[in-house]
Amino acid sequence: MIKEKKRRSPGKIIESFEERKFMFSGGPKGSLTRKLKKTAGRDNRGKISIRHKGGGVKKTYRVLSELGDLNQEVKVLNIEYDPYRSARIALVELKNGQNKYIIAGEDLKPGKKIFMGDRKNLKRNERSKLANISVGSSIYDIQLYPNSKNCIARSAGTSAILMALEGGYALVKLPSGEQKRINEKCLATIGQVSNKDHSNIIIGKAGRKRKMGIRPTVRGKAMHPGAHPHGGGEGVNPIGLKYPKTPWGKMTIGKKTRRNTKSDTFIVERRPTKKR
Repeated sequence: MIKEKKRRSPGKIIESFEERKFMFSGGPKGSLTRKLKKTAGRDNRGKISIRHKGGGVKKTYRVLSELGDLNQEVKVLNIEYDPYRSARIALVELKNGQNKYIIAGEDLKPGKKIFMGDRKNLKRNERSKLANISVGSSIYDIQLYPNSKNCIARSAGTSAILMALEGGYALVKLPSGEQKRINEKCLATIGQVSNKDHSNIIIGKAGRKRKMGIRPTVRGKAMHPGAHPHGGGEGVNPIGLKYPKTPWGKMTIGKKTRRNTKSDTFIVERRPTKKR
């Protein structure tokens, strides 16, 4: 849910914010957090290595858990905000009293009990192996390979579709439209990631962007020719190039940037490309 705020200012700023009344208002659990070193987009010499990055408010990283081999019901204690993620996170309590953070699903609420482990006939927001999930289900937080900490489909409002199970592999249609084979022993959660209205938020003003750690971005066409290949000219001119380029003269739109070719054999169908 999104709430709007209209300001009576010369620019008539309209900002929108996420509704957080249902979320836990306290801070994160200290034992499940750690600090990340802030580089502000600069290397060890202080030179800018990543453009448009720097500043921002202080943030604490929340460590997530997979909860794959528990075979038990866990109780949801809180739904919390995470400054490093667009999705909400849930604090759950195990039978032994331990607390863990997981990615929160769309319908997850405090007090609800969900199963994590190896069984069939699962409900929404319950986590198990792909082999135990019904074909046609929406899934998220999917492991790339068994016992991996690398997962996909975790951002706000996203979900993939389990298309088929065959020969020890699951055919999964990812949010990008790409169809990929994933080992059926990999874990996934049924449902959709929380905070689906995240993409509809209106930032409203530049100061809010700076608090997010994002510095100003200037169009190449607005620069002089020495600073960018798109620069120069009188008035509104085209870039004068066959393809758009980076400030260093490299092709920037249409160029394939995928370097990981090891997993190409598992891709059944590439994601659709946009026609320009």
